[in-house]
Amino acid sequence: MGLCRLCRLLCKLGWLLNRRIHNFLEKTKNHQRKQIIDEVQGVSKEKEILRKRVNSLIKRRRLTEVKKLVKNEEIKPWGRDAQAKLGSRLLELLTETAYVQPPIDQSGDSPPDIRPAFRHKFKTISRDPKQKIKKRYGIIECDPLLLSGLDNPAGLDNPAKHMLIPYIPMLVPPKKWKGYDNGGYLFLPSYVMRTHGSRKQQDALKGVHVKNMQKVFEALDTLGSTKWRVNKKVFAVVEGIWASGGNIAGLVDRNDIPIPEKPPSEDSTEIQEWKWSVRKANKINRERHSQRCDTELKLSVARKMENEEGFYYPHNLDFRGRAYPMHPHLNHLGNDLCRGVLEFAEGRPLGRSGLHWLKIHLANLYSGGVGKLSHDGRLAFVDNHLDEIFDSAENPINGNRWWLTAEDPFQCLAACINLSEALKSSSPHSVLSYLPIHQDGSCNGLQHYAALGRDSLEAAAVNLVAGEKPADVYSEIAVRVHNIMKRDSNKDPATNPNALLAKLLIDQVDRKLVKQTVMTSVYGVTFVGAREQIERRLEEKGQITDDRVLFAAACYTAKVTLAALGELFQAARSIMGWLGDCAKVIASENQPVRWKTPLGLPVLQPYHKSERYFVRTSLQVLALQREGNSVQVRKQRTAFPPNFVHSLDGSHMMTTAVACRDAGLHFAGVHDSFWTHACDVEKMNQILREKFVELYSMPILENLLESFQTSYPSLVFPPLPERGNFDLQEVLRSPYFFN
Repeated sequence: MGLCRLCRLLCKLGWLLNRRIHNFLEKTKNHQRKQIIDEVQGVSKEKEILRKRVNSLIKRRRLTEVKKLVKNEEIKPWGRDAQAKLGSRLLELLTETAYVQPPIDQSGDSPPDIRPAFRHKFKTISRDPKQKIKKRYGIIECDPLLLSGLDNPAGLDNPAKHMLIPYIPMLVPPKKWKGYDNGGYLFLPSYVMRTHGSRKQQDALKGVHVKNMQKVFEALDTLGSTKWRVNKKVFAVVEGIWASGGNIAGLVDRNDIPIPEKPPSEDSTEIQEWKWSVRKANKINRERHSQRCDTELKLSVARKMENEEGFYYPHNLDFRGRAYPMHPHLNHLGNDLCRGVLEFAEGRPLGRSGLHWLKIHLANLYSGGVGKLSHDGRLAFVDNHLDEIFDSAENPINGNRWWLTAEDPFQCLAACINLSEALKSSSPHSVLSYLPIHQDGSCNGLQHYAALGRDSLEAAAVNLVAGEKPADVYSEIAVRVHNIMKRDSNKDPATNPNALLAKLLIDQVDRKLVKQTVMTSVYGVTFVGAREQIERRLEEKGQITDDRVLFAAACYTAKVTLAALGELFQAARSIMGWLGDCAKVIASENQPVRWKTPLGLPVLQPYHKSERYFVRTSLQVLALQREGNSVQVRKQRTAFPPNFVHSLDGSHMMTTAVACRDAGLHFAGVHDSFWTHACDVEKMNQILREKFVELYSMPILENLLESFQTSYPSLVFPPLPERGNFDLQEVLRSPYFFN
């Protein structure tokens, strides 16, 4: 704890200064333009052609080319080498000038203990605790006094208050997007896409005409125009719990666990057990420290925004076209704490339908299986717990604390408060509601595959078809896994080694065991990934204590779960396979897979083999990496199916956002979860279904294949997979498609 490896830090420091200087030069453009004109207008007649050329370039704002013509000098951007060297010198200055002095307990007769706040050191670190290979890294280590202050806000007058968080929420609407680096924050560097340094992705994006990006820009502007505020009632409860030590409602414990003392015995077994217990305690304490710092950052932003009338989140995209708030700490994509303390800045009367959806929203947040009931079942659940809901709203800390039993406690508390206000009012339907009401997709990745494949069975499994209650694909897979294990358990262990594992596991199979694997299957989860997911769930159950048996059981369960998925979602598997095969054809020619989303956004998979090189700086020699010219064939192939589906769900969310804005609704989105006021849920539900049907009425796979054949005319691609005859219009009538 309290240390940071250097490479990325130094490059980031240099990049930030590079941006500051770039912004300064941008502000002097008008002065430079006038200077250039004065120089050119004084030239002789034989340079008249040059003058006309320069004036033409100036009118088109191509100032860099003007400077090259007039001053005959190349203007090159800083490279990563220069940024690293500059960052190194800046950090060196920090270590030479920043000091701390421990407080009061020093003797007045002794000299003050003033010491550097940061130190540059070399440390041998293992990147993976399970591996014995260790490497020597340069690090910056902060003084323990700073570290204790971060962990204990009382120690340094709450240092989170003094931390510079530049990309905080905005008090005015964000700047509308008009280009790659033109939009979002008014004065901070803002880019429409998070390319993580991929030059090829940046070039692909910059090469698109602004007119072809208008739909994307419009959607980002719509998401950024939603006005938020802090829910003061919920935030007061959060602050009270945090001040009392946390460890409630998902908040981390603010105290470390004690480190076990060394046993007096010299017995090697006891000593080894003690060492393991010390390692485990230190690991837990490191995790708690990290979580405490994260919580402090979230709360510090909430404190800054608490008394503001409202604020905004500028949005940009990842390389696949999914939208994210640019502020990283307190936003609606965050955890239950973040979502619980945020609400719309504008309230709207509940109305009859709003009261209905507020109750369903509360039931969904409580969950524990309640969210899988029909709408009527969820309404009945809320009506049967009104006393607990009223008590939670009136006395959240010292009452019965029913809200703490919810899966999302802070969001549940916010809903309890709003519902209590409405039901205790003489006119419940006129009570203002500021809460965002969520409508979530049902295993949304599989919903997109079902629409692509037009398979009726798969469509019904993920609620593209109307039913009396929501279909639960996770429970369906759990039943299939249980049936396979039941068959295996009846086999002879002498000839079938899985028989014993099946008998051991048959009573442990449930929805939770397979949920994560089912959810991530459409995003390319491997057998190893599935095994690790299931191993964690089995470990939580605690019925298998032997590590070797646990590993074998996880391997067997993962194999059975993936087999059950293959049985139920054959059409989805077929499309995944086709996408992967196309990507392999392209990547085998050392080309990255690229495509355009339905909104016209160019996507290029940034998976290239990196090249390592060394840069000598004032602190140390740095080993840097840069994007090479060879693609990672395997990564290009395995990542394409999930990335392509992510680009489709991003398109669905953004088209829904714009349509909701046009209909006068407030909208917020978290990938496959769409939010609006309670009174507007029914209208949003209609819009999001219409936009889904509109999206998949397009020949998406045909267009993709055609674009591949046009871009790579010499390559041969596999034929499109066969598809079913599912009628997309069924989605418009399905109440549990998003619910």
